[in-house]
Amino acid sequence: MCYNLMNNNHYEMSTALTSIDKNLNTRPDWIKVKAPNSKDYFYTKDLITELKLNTVCQEAKCPNIGECWSKKHATVMILGSICTRHCRFCNIATGIPNLLDPHEPERLSKAISLLGLQHVVITSVDRDDLKDGGASHFAECIKLIKQTSPNTTIEVLTPDFLKKGDVYKYIVEAGPDVFNHNIETVPSLYNKIRPGARYYNSLNLLHNVKKADPNIFTKSGLMVGLGESNTEILQLMDDLRAAEVDFLTIGQYLQPTETHAVIDRYVTPDEFKYLERVAFTKGFLMVSSSPLTRSSYHAGDDFKKLKLARLNATF
Repeated sequence: MCYNLMNNNHYEMSTALTSIDKNLNTRPDWIKVKAPNSKDYFYTKDLITELKLNTVCQEAKCPNIGECWSKKHATVMILGSICTRHCRFCNIATGIPNLLDPHEPERLSKAISLLGLQHVVITSVDRDDLKDGGASHFAECIKLIKQTSPNTTIEVLTPDFLKKGDVYKYIVEAGPDVFNHNIETVPSLYNKIRPGARYYNSLNLLHNVKKADPNIFTKSGLMVGLGESNTEILQLMDDLRAAEVDFLTIGQYLQPTETHAVIDRYVTPDEFKYLERVAFTKGFLMVSSSPLTRSSYHAGDDFKKLKLARLNATF
């Protein structure tokens, strides 16, 4: 029975994911969002500016910024705003980073306390110039947040710490609730889309975190619409499950500027729902799959669902 089910899934996905949208200059209706204009949005914006914090919401031009900031949700970006990598999908500035700010963890913990966040997502640029890739800085941020906002759950979205050894253990020992590292795309597209990274290094990082502390939820994200095949998507899901990843996010790639990787196609909402069903059959505890899904979109609500899914899985 399982063999026939997988064959049917394979056929349906092949049918769904091979068509190409010829009018790529016009975004479909399901990608369009309203311009932000709420009181809480501007409160969040002003607070982030006042405390001199960077957010991936701004730097990466996230389409969900209006919705999230109106709910006082923000994904803060530590370790500066300049990345040492040059990924073809990412809008964050690249170059020589500034010196590490030792007061950033204090400002971050203060902002979280003022916003009264129940769940916070902390991400960063890549810092290949630092001996530990910024892992100890992540750990310091987690520790201070736990001191000032003990009821806030903490999710980290980290770099891959390529060639940095086991520095991820600094973060694991600090005890985040969720450890997220995005796989981003299928291995055949790494040289084109993510040239500074290595697919199996990212898988090993996620697996090593799970082995170091099985209680930490692990999470990873995939962009679609870059030219990946249905077979590659299925294999990527299997690879993440082999690494014991709990939570998978799948979202539409959107080209930030003309100099970035060209979008191959717009995946329809129905196709995203199909990918979600397939991912659940492979054993993920939680799957978020939609055109506007991003790593930290609805992260707080999804974390609650993730905890419930683990609890139900034990019975």
